[in-house]
Amino acid sequence: MKTAAMIPARFASTRFPGKPLAMMDGKPMIRRVYEQVRKVLEDVYVATDDVRIFDVVAGFGGKAVMTSAHHRSGTDRCREAVERIGKPFDVILNIQGDEPFIHPSQITLLTDCFTSADTELATLVKPFTEDDDRDALFNPSSPKVVVNKKGEAIYFSRSVIPFIRDVPHSEWLGRHRFYKHIGIYGYRTDILQQITQLPPSDLEKAESLEQLRWIENGYRIKVAVTEHETIGIDTPEDMQRALAFLRKQP
Repeated sequence: MKTAAMIPARFASTRFPGKPLAMMDGKPMIRRVYEQVRKVLEDVYVATDDVRIFDVVAGFGGKAVMTSAHHRSGTDRCREAVERIGKPFDVILNIQGDEPFIHPSQITLLTDCFTSADTELATLVKPFTEDDDRDALFNPSSPKVVVNKKGEAIYFSRSVIPFIRDVPHSEWLGRHRFYKHIGIYGYRTDILQQITQLPPSDLEKAESLEQLRWIENGYRIKVAVTEHETIGIDTPEDMQRALAFLRKQP
């Protein structure tokens, strides 16, 4: 099975312009993401719409692909990058360009989902624990996932699902195992082509979560469980917290 990782990276972020090139103790963030993924996979590409990002990646010896500036999502950008590269990959991983602390074991977990020929799409989840506070569970910026007995996602939501009836919110984490979505994806190459041809769905538009389009159209998303936390960076304030975390690492 031939697997490649695409790292979508765009310069024009409303909350953090130029985010992929933000420096993290001497390295641009996109390089830290790239180097983490390269610990596991040989074929790693940054898919970008900006020549500044392209040049930085090329400058540190990485592989980059120029793509359109008009994509609605990282999934669409990955699909164009795969077409431009033109190699016969079986599985494509979509690794977010703002996840410099992604753990190599998470990439392996995602890849291993495709050892089953039945897997069309895959993603990761992390259980909330009782050590998490109530705000973490109820944060709409952290989507939750309901998983069936086959290890497939039933639904993703910015709301807390399921609702625990007749139990105070403060006790929910002790009554049910809730799952947080870790937003990296794997796709069979033919499935990637199919899902990027689908129009936005009603559920996707309601929650602003593209994976609901896939579920609503009958695709199955395999879920693997990780115990590693990731630190996504959406704002300059997030970057300060990420730098503090980085400096604590051995």
